Amino acid sequence: MTPPHRQAAAASAPGPSTRATSLPRVVDPPLAGRDLTLGYGAVPVSEHLDVEVPDGSFTAIIGPNACGKSTLLRALSRLLDPEGGTVVLDGHDIRDFPSRQVARRLGLLPQSSVSPQGITVHDLVARGRFPHQSLLRQWSPEDERAVAHALEATGVADLSARRMDELSGGQRQRVWLSLVLAQETPLLLLDEPTTFLDLTHQLEVLDLCRRLHESGTYTLVAVLHDLNLAFRYASHLIVMKQGRVVAQGHPTEIVDAALVEEVYDVPCLCLPDPVTGRPWIIPTGGPDTRRNA
Repeated sequence: MTPPHRQAAAASAPGPSTRATSLPRVVDPPLAGRDLTLGYGAVPVSEHLDVEVPDGSFTAIIGPNACGKSTLLRALSRLLDPEGGTVVLDGHDIRDFPSRQVARRLGLLPQSSVSPQGITVHDLVARGRFPHQSLLRQWSPEDERAVAHALEATGVADLSARRMDELSGGQRQRVWLSLVLAQETPLLLLDEPTTFLDLTHQLEVLDLCRRLHESGTYTLVAVLHDLNLAFRYASHLIVMKQGRVVAQGHPTEIVDAALVEEVYDVPCLCLPDPVTGRPWIIPTGGPDTRRNA
């Protein structure tokens, strides 16, 4: 069965003919990992990973703590050089591109960020425009527009003149997301973007991600911990456990109680979400429940 994102991509792709007999065009993924071995020392975190980020998708990477989610995201963003294999950006080895060119294609929100002491919200978000600057192109009205749009999109425009060290954790997280949006890259990689956020702001951030995804302009990849929110918002999942990719695909196609129990060691029910019809997980016990059954 062809996944929904592939069907949509084929249906919207231009072709030489509009006749019913014309063949759909399969869109290559803008970002992929081929036979990746990743780690930080003698013992690799992951070996022989093959992952694809479908074009125009909202991809969520999920899995237990320390399973390699953030390591994979760091490799996809070129922050971590693979010990083996290749990260492919737009059909080419990502290492073949100059850093500034990568920064114009791919924006990253890391798991933890530290801002310069005393910097204001506006000045921090303005740093997202750095890849677009050069000796011949300095700050412009276009840059100011991009910053203003990013601040408005994340709901922190009223904090523009405030210093970062005056903000709450949730406010700071939304400012960092603004910086990534100001970069105006078609690929957005977000490492735990809902960290420090209460439920209201988690939903605001994920609603923003969904709007970006549905605009057709962005491809998003986010490491998420809340399974039900990941299933509700993502159009594609990469499920990991102990450094391995256990499953990839649309939530409605791959998620069931057996998969969740295999990955998280927690027995559960998998029901249709009463709002979206997507998978909805209800734990029926902790890990000890299964071991003692």
